[in-house]
Amino acid sequence: MVGHVEWVQFARVHHVPRAGEVVNARDPFEEPAGGGAVAAVQLARLAGEAVLVTALGEDEHGRRSRLRLRQLGVDVRTSWSGQPTRRAMTLVDDARERTITTIGDRLEPHGEDREAGWEALTGLDALYFTAGDLDALRTARKASRVLVASPRALHALGHGVELDALVLSARDESERHRALRSRGEAALVVLTDGAHGGSYRLRSGETGSWAAAAPPGDPVDSYGCGDSFASGLTYGLGAGLSVPESLALGARCGAACLTGAGPYERQLTARDLKG
Repeated sequence: MVGHVEWVQFARVHHVPRAGEVVNARDPFEEPAGGGAVAAVQLARLAGEAVLVTALGEDEHGRRSRLRLRQLGVDVRTSWSGQPTRRAMTLVDDARERTITTIGDRLEPHGEDREAGWEALTGLDALYFTAGDLDALRTARKASRVLVASPRALHALGHGVELDALVLSARDESERHRALRSRGEAALVVLTDGAHGGSYRLRSGETGSWAAAAPPGDPVDSYGCGDSFASGLTYGLGAGLSVPESLALGARCGAACLTGAGPYERQLTARDLKG
């Protein structure tokens, strides 16, 4: 995993406040999250181990992020920045939808920064990339047999580095716009559509779709479902599963995440795969 981390405060509200409105939030808690963190924990739970190369602020939130992610089974390799660790507030409404407000600049690992621990990325079966510069993406490409990326890695994509898959949300206008410059680099383009499943297109022109997996419990919180899906897809492709099989595994990961509070309470595990 190469990507970004944000220190996120979660809380539940009846509805997202309208302009000028005051609402009362309940059940607050905090976790290191963001695409890099969520996907790394999901990969660790599926594979038994995972490495995350990232960048964190040399501050309390950065130190707490590394400690907590290690507790969740992730080998965190970080470069320390003089900028503060990015923070975010996530409000989950009664419809289980999450609304996110970020605070500060997103910190990204740089391929020329030896402090980041790039030596840990050698001989990998699969790697998911959400943030980093072009040198970081080139390093990831050399290190891994299967490379999956998110269009959120906008500084690295669009420069000719081949991707095995590009994963984006069909509902996210900014992700669709960012993906335009890199779709030609991807052998597989995957568009997720929440409860409607999603669709995909291979470079050969073949297209297909998949159905959303049934959640293994009552829906609680949609935060992290997309990155859990992408992580499951990455794991499946790295394990040699077919595209439909990998998409089905990703769908199970997203559905499991939906049934827990925050990104980590109910992610799919290797034990679930054997059940």
